Amino acid sequence: MNCLFCKIIAGEIPSTKVYEDDRVLAFLDISPAAPVHVLVIPKEHITSAADITAENSSVIAHIFEVIAKIAKEKGIDGDGFRVVSNAGEHGGQTVHHLHFHILGGEKLSLRIC
Repeated sequence: MNCLFCKIIAGEIPSTKVYEDDRVLAFLDISPAAPVHVLVIPKEHITSAADITAENSSVIAHIFEVIAKIAKEKGIDGDGFRVVSNAGEHGGQTVHHLHFHILGGEKLSLRIC
């Protein structure tokens, strides 16, 4: 498979890990859009939010538990943060492996909401 995030999970491409367990990996975005910009991905290849099913949805709940933990660790839980997942070409998805951006550390623009 020629998936960038699958290669990061496999250790073929380096990343700055923030969190890892048997189901998910979180790492710093290489082009941060905010002072805190972390990507959280399932280790199972799911192409996008459009491909979440009853069979794989438990990992999504786990991802949001991890997001809350990371937000606390990064100190952005009090003032707030944004979670974004782009789906498909029109949604702006550039890596076709489901991922969630945690953005925070400053007041974020409302333009993209």
